[in-house]
Amino acid sequence: MKTTVDLLKIGDKAVITYVDLDKIPLKLLEMGCLPDNDIEIIQIAPFGDPIYINVNNGSHLAIRKETAHDIEVEIRDN
Repeated sequence: MKTTVDLLKIGDKAVITYVDLDKIPLKLLEMGCLPDNDIEIIQIAPFGDPIYINVNNGSHLAIRKETAHDIEVEIRDN
């Protein structure tokens, strides 16, 4: 099922399918937020922003909900 990172819940695992290169900061791309990379939701702040993610079992990142909305993923079975 395709969705965006901002709609995932804690513990969800997915594969990045599309990243809008015009909207995503270069730093996130350099840290692995690229198509075909795995992503896992580690924690979500109390008001839903930011979202703490693990990319490719190595890069731990905190991203804003607004940015997470621009990263499309396909949910994997846990």
